Amino acid sequence: MGFDNAMWHFDEGVTGLLGQWNTYSTLLVTLLIGVLTYHLATRTEPDTHPLLLARQAQASPVRQEGESPVYRSRSAPHGMPLNPGLDVRDPGVGKWARGRDGDLRDIWRRVVAGVPESETTPTHGGSSAATDAAPTVASENAARPRGRILTTFGTESVVETPIDEMTRQINLIGQHMLDQGGARVAIYLPNSVEFLTSLFACSFYNMTPILLPFDQQDDAVLVSMLRRSAADTVITAPGCFPFDTVVQSYPALRQLIWVVDDGSAHLDWNEVPKGMGGSVNVSTWQDVVNDAPAAAGRDLPPLENQSPPRDLTAFWEAARSEGITGVSANPAEMVRFTSGNIVSAVAAQLFAIPSAQRLGPSDLFLPADSLTHMHTLVLTLAALYSNASVVLNSVAPFAGDLSLATRGVAPTVIVATPAAVLSTHDQTERNVKNSVFASLLLGWQTRTLKESGVLPSATALASRFLDSMRPAIGAKPGKLRLLYVAERAAAGTPAVSSTVLSNLRVFTGARVIYALTAAKVAGAAAQTAYYDYRVAPGKYASFGAPLTSTEYFVRSKGQHEITENNQEGEIVIRGPSVVGSEAVLGVIGRIQDDKTLAYP
Repeated sequence: MGFDNAMWHFDEGVTGLLGQWNTYSTLLVTLLIGVLTYHLATRTEPDTHPLLLARQAQASPVRQEGESPVYRSRSAPHGMPLNPGLDVRDPGVGKWARGRDGDLRDIWRRVVAGVPESETTPTHGGSSAATDAAPTVASENAARPRGRILTTFGTESVVETPIDEMTRQINLIGQHMLDQGGARVAIYLPNSVEFLTSLFACSFYNMTPILLPFDQQDDAVLVSMLRRSAADTVITAPGCFPFDTVVQSYPALRQLIWVVDDGSAHLDWNEVPKGMGGSVNVSTWQDVVNDAPAAAGRDLPPLENQSPPRDLTAFWEAARSEGITGVSANPAEMVRFTSGNIVSAVAAQLFAIPSAQRLGPSDLFLPADSLTHMHTLVLTLAALYSNASVVLNSVAPFAGDLSLATRGVAPTVIVATPAAVLSTHDQTERNVKNSVFASLLLGWQTRTLKESGVLPSATALASRFLDSMRPAIGAKPGKLRLLYVAERAAAGTPAVSSTVLSNLRVFTGARVIYALTAAKVAGAAAQTAYYDYRVAPGKYASFGAPLTSTEYFVRSKGQHEITENNQEGEIVIRGPSVVGSEAVLGVIGRIQDDKTLAYP
């Protein structure tokens, strides 16, 4: 009886509901179903768990008076050593034995050998970016793909230098400098194949490379750098090196190697001007390479009995105020990096990229900042070690924005200057603000980044409305997936806020990593996490957590007193990638609630 009564009430309810059904009811139900369907269809998991971003570094259990706790990456906890190197495993070494830390020679050996068979290289959902940059060249060893070394000239010409030819040049140039008594080699070149070749030649033939910031406007500054570094050999290009002035002001110079372009190769560059006394041995890069037998220099020096690598000397300059010309009034700081400093920084950068996103032969890496900056050089070495293709452009570091720096190529990874990044952002933002609909889309995609923790897909329908306003980065916009930018501590680089970084992620469809660099730190002292898309107020964006090669803390200085509740003071960096294992940056920083480092 109770069941019959319940069914009768149910029937009455359904009849009453259907009796009142009308067009508005249909619209409301359809809208409700549509909203639920859209939510379920578009719902995605965040790229990383929010709790991993809420506390990105691990504090030491105790702290010294006047100092904050020491913070480390969660991947390098206290009690364990920081990452000292590349863990290179020589042939015959046991599977479970610890590998060598390695040095620059091991990086080039990895370039020659290609991707190890035990590693799989992700393609990141697309064809090889290196193939897009230049005509396809058949791999010499299909089982172990290798990256490529490319050079761009203008907007059309892309030239590949075979890896075996670079190996030959490394051997021939290195042996030539050694035969002429070279020991301390100053490299005064723009980003080029010859720059990398000279660097590796010094490493293989036990000479000290000296990286001179290119395009010095004052000859006295250049001479001062040569004198302070005690260089006896210079590798440079005609037209940018004041030979007469240097020889007269710096008699210790013994050897000069000109890197001559094809249009000037017919001239006699070996002649020493009158009055120089013949004290300088002058030769050209092309003569050294072309005069040797074709079979000479094909094999790298053996691993056995190799000498410990020499230090690398670099100069830390303040940012040039005009961006392209002009120099700082303060003399550049000369810093000597050990091989251990460099390989530790390279290993940390390799570890900082999630395994599913690591660099490989499908990537095209463009250093749009000078290779004389250690942050850019370390990232380039990391790309080479990952067997990514590298494209070099001598004018890219001086380009006003990313569109100019990437003409003629389609890079997937870029290292750029803050000035170029800000210029690209400001131009794009002005275009977006002129369209109400584009501004709404920007706000919506920014909320997706901040609240959902998901990078907006470049193929999404809504994203296509922004395509006409996006910066034209590369010959095929949309291929870029990773952009590195660095603040140079106490060097006068322009401020980059987290809002700018967030907008760049939307504009470019790429992840942006912002780092803090310093004179005595190889690579980065700290950098943002790969999947960190958060936006915080302030003039400067957060610099993220330490890498696996560094640890940081802040120390009381002046009015900045460290207490339990106030962790704001002078930044100190320690680790194997730091010259002397510790560097005081001379700038004030703050440890934030998520244990990341930022300017106040």
